Amino acid sequence: MQNSFNSIAIIGKYMNPVALQHMQSDLVALALHLQSKNIHVSIEAQTAKHAKLTTFNVLTLDEIGDTADLAIVMGGDGTMLSVARSLIDADVPLVGINRGRFGFLTDLRAEDMLVELDKIIAGEFIKEPRMLLSTDVIRHGQVQHSNYALNDVVIKSGLRLIELEVSIDSMFVHKQRSDGLILSTPTGTTAYALSAGGPILHPNLEAITLVPICPHTLSNRPIAVNSASEISVNLVHFDEAQISFDGQFQFTLEIGDTVVVTRAEKTISLLHPSNYCYFDMLRNKLNWG
Repeated sequence: MQNSFNSIAIIGKYMNPVALQHMQSDLVALALHLQSKNIHVSIEAQTAKHAKLTTFNVLTLDEIGDTADLAIVMGGDGTMLSVARSLIDADVPLVGINRGRFGFLTDLRAEDMLVELDKIIAGEFIKEPRMLLSTDVIRHGQVQHSNYALNDVVIKSGLRLIELEVSIDSMFVHKQRSDGLILSTPTGTTAYALSAGGPILHPNLEAITLVPICPHTLSNRPIAVNSASEISVNLVHFDEAQISFDGQFQFTLEIGDTVVVTRAEKTISLLHPSNYCYFDMLRNKLNWG
């Protein structure tokens, strides 16, 4: 069969040099295997540096976005989230090899990766677009910070209860006192939002969930809205508060700030094995009977 991808980049768990050293042999085996199929292989620069891979072509994440046909991410969901946000402006699909814990986004097991990747390279895969959230933090009428999230945007108090006013499409919903608020994509409903009591949404749903964190009023329940909605959260009162994106980047908020969350125009594409089933994944990861 003819390869579907001629240029493939490999990205390891570069944020954790110790973990990266432990997967060094897998990275080398994967790169050599792909090269044996006449595929141009590149290693992400920080991955190559910390894993001491000196015999392969090296690219930055920006260069991977410009030149690669496929990015293979070896690590856990956190690594996949970071890479997805970095490549949002590039049309590069992602395949995940799980070297973390849960692995909701990283389908392939390290022990099966070569066999499964051969099938994907030969064109036997399911391509699944995943929506992202786009967020602006507005202060005194000016945008102070903008960011993207594949899982969730979290507004959270650092000390005591935070008081928020939530509006959807300019319609007032409620004033909420809680430890914070999670705004989640369907992808993120199996992450922080799930532990806060939110629903699990199938990834092909066009929706955003709003999940309160320990609300003062117990009738304040999670809700889901259409992904075309514009969600505005006004910060009314708190002692200390931050907004985070996929739990990996934080920005300090001030009283009077408005957080505006919408669906991002661009998506990230995940490639799954041809026998992938979302419900099988949930059953295995969540230990359902």
